[in-house]
Amino acid sequence: MAKKQTIDVKGVSITITQKDQEDFISLSDIAKGFEGGTVLIEKWLRNKNTIEFLAVWEQLNNEQFNSTEYEGIRAEAGSNRFVMSVKQWIQKTNATGINANTGRYGGTFAHKDIALEFCSWLSPEFKLLLIKEFQRLKAREAEILNQEWDLKRVLSKVNYRIHTDAIKNYLLPHIENRQEPYIYATEAELLNVALFGISAKQWRERNPQLHQKGFNLRDIADLHQLTVLSNLESYNAIMIQNQLPPEQRLQELRKMAIEQLKTLEAMKNYTLDKLKSPNQKRLEEEK
Repeated sequence: MAKKQTIDVKGVSITITQKDQEDFISLSDIAKGFEGGTVLIEKWLRNKNTIEFLAVWEQLNNEQFNSTEYEGIRAEAGSNRFVMSVKQWIQKTNATGINANTGRYGGTFAHKDIALEFCSWLSPEFKLLLIKEFQRLKAREAEILNQEWDLKRVLSKVNYRIHTDAIKNYLLPHIENRQEPYIYATEAELLNVALFGISAKQWRERNPQLHQKGFNLRDIADLHQLTVLSNLESYNAIMIQNQLPPEQRLQELRKMAIEQLKTLEAMKNYTLDKLKSPNQKRLEEEK
């Protein structure tokens, strides 16, 4: 589980965490707001409708769900002798939508879809209030992400200007005016090859359909790559000022790109993983 957050519903503090970038809500915290406490979770699991709902969710979201074992459970569900715990459900069916952990930070957590179903069983009013607070939490997260994305756009523009100014001040004075566009394009391709391993032209040849729709090589970059690209622009500007030849600069930039991408991936930067540029969103819609 990833970092934990909390929301308050009718004076009950409810923990929300993430697993595989999906929100999981604490059923244990929800149950504490009602008479009977966490015992209510097992009572809910004894309900045949609950078992059927959980199975449908697993079949839609979990390829490893044991449907054969589920059919046996379903046949017994609802009878007076039927007993089912969260751990039993997981062990018998290989379920992933609900889990139970022991220890100080333990408890029963369920995917938000399942948690809301549990709230429906407990109290429709509580469910609606939980939805309202959950939406507020997501709205705050979205606002923070948008602020981070705007900050990154500003940083990219600053480094882009540093890069183009270095070209203008140190490379263009030595060439004829008609060659200026070529020099800017050459330096842009140098960064493309350093970061992506291919030029924009090579990408267009390999992806004609995306190119026809108006996409370019940098449009498909994730935010880790765009972050590194911003750093490469700044570093290339310094090397241009130091009058290093293009071949040496490419070698240094490629080395830097590989090292920085490895570092970002090793950090498991979930904030960057979640952020998507407008072009990435458009690309997903096109697909």
